[in-house]
Amino acid sequence: MEIINKTDREQLKEYEAFVEGHVNGSFMQSLNWPKVKDNWGWDAVISRGEDGKIRGTCLCIIKRIPVFGCTFLYAPHGPVCDFHDTETLADLFEGVKELAQKHKSYQFMWDPCFEEKDTDLTEQFRGMGFTHTDNAPELTTIQARNNYMLRNIHDKTPDEVMKTFKSDWRNRIRKAPRKGVVCKACGKEALDDFYPMMIATGQRDGFSIRGKEYFAKMLDALGEDHCRLFVCYLEQEGEKPIPVSGALATRYAGKTSYVYGASSNHHRNTYPNYLMQWTMINWAMETNDYVYDFMGIPFYTDETHPNYGVYKFKKGFNGEVVTWVGEFFYTFMPARKKLIDKAQQMVEARHMKHTQELIENRNTDTDA
Repeated sequence: MEIINKTDREQLKEYEAFVEGHVNGSFMQSLNWPKVKDNWGWDAVISRGEDGKIRGTCLCIIKRIPVFGCTFLYAPHGPVCDFHDTETLADLFEGVKELAQKHKSYQFMWDPCFEEKDTDLTEQFRGMGFTHTDNAPELTTIQARNNYMLRNIHDKTPDEVMKTFKSDWRNRIRKAPRKGVVCKACGKEALDDFYPMMIATGQRDGFSIRGKEYFAKMLDALGEDHCRLFVCYLEQEGEKPIPVSGALATRYAGKTSYVYGASSNHHRNTYPNYLMQWTMINWAMETNDYVYDFMGIPFYTDETHPNYGVYKFKKGFNGEVVTWVGEFFYTFMPARKKLIDKAQQMVEARHMKHTQELIENRNTDTDA
């Protein structure tokens, strides 16, 4: 086990090549990810085999906890290794323990990318001393556990992939250009078109959104080969193109992921979201990626839930539901954790009370 040397360029290149080339690699385990999460610190662990080659890695981002004089360690979609290789896992965890001591961490969390149905692996991680909540409720984990994916798209032609979609979805993809919609891969210059749609989507669907600068950081940090902004425009003769939908997607370690999406409240009958998804799926096929990940489908089993429409839309592309195992925690400072949890509960209660007061005041103003 070794802690990464941030000044050793050759080691950094070796690390990045391993993560990008591994089946369990993730863009959130790339050394470029801390450039996006630049309000966190970072560190990383490397495990090598007897031949000296990397066999496992674990990037940790580090959140400083004010007042309590400690930090929280998080390995997003880490570690990167063969999860059945217990020797490598143990070696990486020894490195994590060293990082926890170095950074005075009260708790560590990782959320490895294996499926919930792999119960043997879950028990293996528990055997290392980790705590885990089986079937964790929706929206209680940092990363979405229920994702929708097109798997095994490598070595297939666009026509072969298109034929697997539901007929209505194929028709809408084809109709969108006839209605004047074009989908473009853009740079940061298109954020001014994308971000107002992001705000509208958040207001419409009831979720909080990140600031525009966050999306700019993603584009800069991951680079054009690994992250693109796609924007669909409605082009009508003699008029300025109108942005009608947009998405930020990543392409890394054989997987293309639809990370953020937005759409206008207008011109929805031109089917821009269908064309946008098809354009990103084609981006995945350009480099023979084996997975296109539509990402989260919260509450997909509840047809009465407002979010069910997200699942219904993605389901039309005829993929499959993949449920990740979720989060594993290891606590280094139990007493400190109890204090921090209590403080967080108080903050959340105060926030909920404030939100309820705003709603009540708004209703009063409406009644008046």
